[in-house]
Amino acid sequence: MNQQNGNKGYLYGIVLVAVLGGLLFGYDTAVISGAEKGLQAYFLGASDFQYTDFIHGLTCSSALIGCVIGALISGWLANRLGRKQTLFVAGILFFVSALGSAHPEFPFHQHSTATMTVLNSFNYYRIIGGMGVGLASAICPMYIGEIAPTGKRGQLVSWNQFAIIFGQLVVYFVNFLILGSHENPVIVSIGKGISQVMPESDPWTIAVCWRYMFASEAIIAAIFTILICFVPESPRYLVMAGKDDKALGVLSKINGLEQAKIILADIKSTIKVKTEKLFTYGWLVIFIGIMLSVFQQVVGINAVLYYAPRIFGDMGMTNPMFNTVMMGVVNILFTLVAIFTVEKWGRKPLLISGSIGMAIGAFGVASTFGVEGLQLITMISILLYSASFMFSWGPICWVLISEIFPNTVRGTATAIAVAAQWIFNFVVSSTFVPMFNMHLTTGDNFGHWFTYGLYGVMCIVAAIFVWRLVPETKGKSLEDMTRFWKKNKE
Repeated sequence: MNQQNGNKGYLYGIVLVAVLGGLLFGYDTAVISGAEKGLQAYFLGASDFQYTDFIHGLTCSSALIGCVIGALISGWLANRLGRKQTLFVAGILFFVSALGSAHPEFPFHQHSTATMTVLNSFNYYRIIGGMGVGLASAICPMYIGEIAPTGKRGQLVSWNQFAIIFGQLVVYFVNFLILGSHENPVIVSIGKGISQVMPESDPWTIAVCWRYMFASEAIIAAIFTILICFVPESPRYLVMAGKDDKALGVLSKINGLEQAKIILADIKSTIKVKTEKLFTYGWLVIFIGIMLSVFQQVVGINAVLYYAPRIFGDMGMTNPMFNTVMMGVVNILFTLVAIFTVEKWGRKPLLISGSIGMAIGAFGVASTFGVEGLQLITMISILLYSASFMFSWGPICWVLISEIFPNTVRGTATAIAVAAQWIFNFVVSSTFVPMFNMHLTTGDNFGHWFTYGLYGVMCIVAAIFVWRLVPETKGKSLEDMTRFWKKNKE
């Protein structure tokens, strides 16, 4: 260990393990994109109930219920168990959910028999996984933010978003490989929210394919759960728990002994008790944190990420899964833009420019989707929309949530903000298909332009919100933000 500058390898090793939680976050939320058609076809074969489009929308979104629960309890667990042990719990939840979603009949139902009880079991397992996502989404950036030195914090927290998008890309690719030479079931709407599976559909994709897709997550979940046992607890949590010596040890390995002593003194100067009342530093900081989360969702990006193969199929693309993988590659590249510019350009410029790019892309999709001869423009607009999110609201929202809250209310405030994010994620993802398909009843493209037009308007509102209310946190320590909000309240 370098006594003067700390051990960068040690820091990056910790972050690498922590961002596996982000990778599982992305993997778990995006696995449904490849599996949902096979899953729909499987339950359309149920004999004891009618599997409607509405039920399918709820099934695809059921994990988000768990995300809200996990986010809500994340602050409580983080304050009582610590950040590290909470991430361990998340890993266990991911592992159980992966195996249970792949085999929802276990342990009470007959294998390969689609019934309402099996559907309920599947949703329960997905909710368990969602709880893992909710915990990871709140605690991973919080943990990295509390570990990282001030000058590297934005970049290191942004790597968590990279891991989320990389997890989505990995699962897109895994789904593509599992599907192989097979084709997704052919499902057509017969009106009134009812669909049916066409006879020429591949029976393997209906009975087996989607199971392999869900089960594949168990491998990464097991690796994460084991590795998290070997990282240290957050030094700021250790100080709040009265373990100053352990906190100094962790800070010394990361920053060097002399700098660690300065940081420890700064932490102790802003932490009088383990926690304070939520509004100790005023209502504005809590409001900004919540609204950052809300805007990250109401701009509509997850409607694209969750339903990408279906969207590309409706556009007439010959290989929707391949197009989805390509979109994942673009997302990865533009997330790197944020990672390497967040400490140079700052948080606000990236959010505002990303909002503008998203708005242009969303309005482009709204005006061209379904118009003959304009498929290329539609595709470019979707990529612009997605890429703009990936260098702005995707990573930077998590950076800000990990930074803006004072130390003593961070656990509770982060839990509330992230819970709000998952609530609006559920609203957006569960309403996308009904809104998007409104053209089926009106006979035109009304649903297309209304849905993406609405997302475009939200992007503009988000830019205004950031410009007027969000403080710049570039170059400020977590303790600087505590003092900022205390002074702001006064």
